[in-house]
Amino acid sequence: MVYTLPKETIVKQVKLKVENLDVMTEFYTQMIGLVLLNKEQNTAFLGAQNSSEAIVILEELVDPILNDKTTGLYHTAFLLPTRKDLGNSLLWLLQNNIEIGAADHGYSEAIYLSDPEGNGIEIYRDKPMTEWDIRADGEIIGVTEELDGDAVVAEADGQWLGMAPGSRIGHVHLQVADLEETETFYEKLGFSLKSNFGRRAKFFAAGEYHHHIGTNTWNGEHVALIGENQLGLAWYTFQLPSREAFELFVKQLGETSVEYVKENEQVVIQDPNGMKIKFGY
Repeated sequence: MVYTLPKETIVKQVKLKVENLDVMTEFYTQMIGLVLLNKEQNTAFLGAQNSSEAIVILEELVDPILNDKTTGLYHTAFLLPTRKDLGNSLLWLLQNNIEIGAADHGYSEAIYLSDPEGNGIEIYRDKPMTEWDIRADGEIIGVTEELDGDAVVAEADGQWLGMAPGSRIGHVHLQVADLEETETFYEKLGFSLKSNFGRRAKFFAAGEYHHHIGTNTWNGEHVALIGENQLGLAWYTFQLPSREAFELFVKQLGETSVEYVKENEQVVIQDPNGMKIKFGY
């Protein structure tokens, strides 16, 4: 029987290595709407409104390397609870003259932008699953069409108070070196392929979600792997629903010969693209 991750698995945290902690913290709090929960020397911990859990961690590096021609983060995607919340975020970004893009993906409506150091950001809301194009084999068809911005803004109440309570990271999208090798790796971890987009991007998920991980080679195939002291993604974390699910996952790693390091109540894995993934519960 093929192992699959529990459908309740979610992306928990993303950690970014940054050059200017103050500038980045200000952007993620003032423009994206996260709350500064704690700051320790060179590290800031940020969460959604009314939450004590950090979903973004920013760590300032000394003498960092800047290289955008490697594997790494394409974007961190923040999932908002409602279309009203998306409308409020869209209005806020427009009022602050932030350069954005937008799209309707069939299963979601999304806004795109970049932070001051070039890390991609998506802010989106999911449409009801009854509106998703789910095929008999489990494939979930995504599209890239123009967002009906007027309709999204019409849902807003103009009361933007930051990233709405209940918001979280919905998925991460990565720039990888080899799509086939990446697919084999994620399937060993228990993710399933949900969409194969033009042979240059693949989307994976636990359960029946459209994707928890996006991967692409739009930056080029077989690019160099991300470096240790390089700006951008440090790691991202998945949360399993229980200790039992976590222990079953660790057992699966052993059976598929996936190398990992255990740290407290987490395992740390390095993917074929040089990026670190953590799993906990």
